[in-house]
Amino acid sequence: MFNSPIIRFFFCCLTVVLYAGPADAQLFYKNTLKANREKMYRNLVQQTITKNLDKQLNDSTAENWQSAFNALEILQYQSPWINTRIDLAVSEMHSRSLAFQKAVLELLHSNYVEKYYTEVKLLLMDTKDPRIFGRCASYILKSSHALADLNFLAVKTKQLLAIYPEHPILQQLLYHEEQFTKPFPSFPLEQLLQKNYLPGQVLVISFQRKNRDYPGLAMVRSATGEFIKDSNGMFFAVPQLARSINNMPGFLGNGNTPEGVFRMQGYDVSRSNFIGPTVNVQLTMPFERWPAHFYNDASIKDTFWTPDRYRALLPAGLRDYYPLYQSYYAGKAGRTEIIIHGTTLTPAYYAGKPYYPLTPTMGCLTSKEIWDEATGQRQESDQQALINALIRAGGSKGYAIVINIDDAASPVLIQHIIPWLEKAGQK
Repeated sequence: MFNSPIIRFFFCCLTVVLYAGPADAQLFYKNTLKANREKMYRNLVQQTITKNLDKQLNDSTAENWQSAFNALEILQYQSPWINTRIDLAVSEMHSRSLAFQKAVLELLHSNYVEKYYTEVKLLLMDTKDPRIFGRCASYILKSSHALADLNFLAVKTKQLLAIYPEHPILQQLLYHEEQFTKPFPSFPLEQLLQKNYLPGQVLVISFQRKNRDYPGLAMVRSATGEFIKDSNGMFFAVPQLARSINNMPGFLGNGNTPEGVFRMQGYDVSRSNFIGPTVNVQLTMPFERWPAHFYNDASIKDTFWTPDRYRALLPAGLRDYYPLYQSYYAGKAGRTEIIIHGTTLTPAYYAGKPYYPLTPTMGCLTSKEIWDEATGQRQESDQQALINALIRAGGSKGYAIVINIDDAASPVLIQHIIPWLEKAGQK
């Protein structure tokens, strides 16, 4: 999921212990103290970024440069000198490894949207690798040249599909291109919210905007079919970010959280410096684990995944709604390690962004957490509130569903969801 060993240490979710509580513990995390946050920032700038980019770029130092790219994304950091080093990296990316090209393109998505349009288009026309091609096409589609290049990109995508028939990234990219200028489709969202959908299963449903710059909203449905409510009788809901730091589409590795169905497989605690000690929820996608795991059915002996097998998880009225198949194709393309977690990353890096004070990751579902820099104690935690709601709902074995509800340029709020809940018979 991550290109850099250093950033992988910060972000990855290492298994410690599977447990759910105590639900309201006053957590302390030393890395959220102001002095430690400042020290980490200095280390990332001085060691991971400056020291690595100061090395001559060659085959033996390429991984050092990739580590620097990852840190630049996290910090949203630029300087005149750094920009000259990125100019060099971009000028040489055509002759570098696929791993280097992926890392460069992810950085350009995050920190240099539009600037390197010409160089990226040249790489797109030269590469035969679907993962690189997909990242190049995504970069162009985020630029001011998108409409002018749309037909060109569709033709090139079809040409590459002729070489790699049914490649999941190319299939998803072609759909993305074909839908690019079309209005957001209408669909019966209420079918996901009905009591008899996936009976006996606990659900976390993450309602998102098409534009992932805007936070979504997570709700929890119990195993008996009712959505959890708070002590005032109001529907429980917390903001949730499904945006990757690079804002690439969900079918690309390290991109935004894909739409679709995920298997929830229990609680965990991370040792990541950027995720912290609040309990997280482990998720898997199709292909990441065998069907027996995904359906929690030991009687399934074969290991084959098909769209029809995934289709059976969707309500009848949504089985032909293609966006909900993105998690299937993302899993087929090799995406892994997407979870629901909190954050110890300082929101200050993202001040002024539409999603502030939430913090983006490399494709996970992230809940807001605020830590006191003077004491290191957790002050606010939507993640803990979500865990508490899951405990009330029956536990973390079930399914998580991510769905874009529309293309409005604003955060998702509970009042946007209530009409669908009422239509589904949820009171």
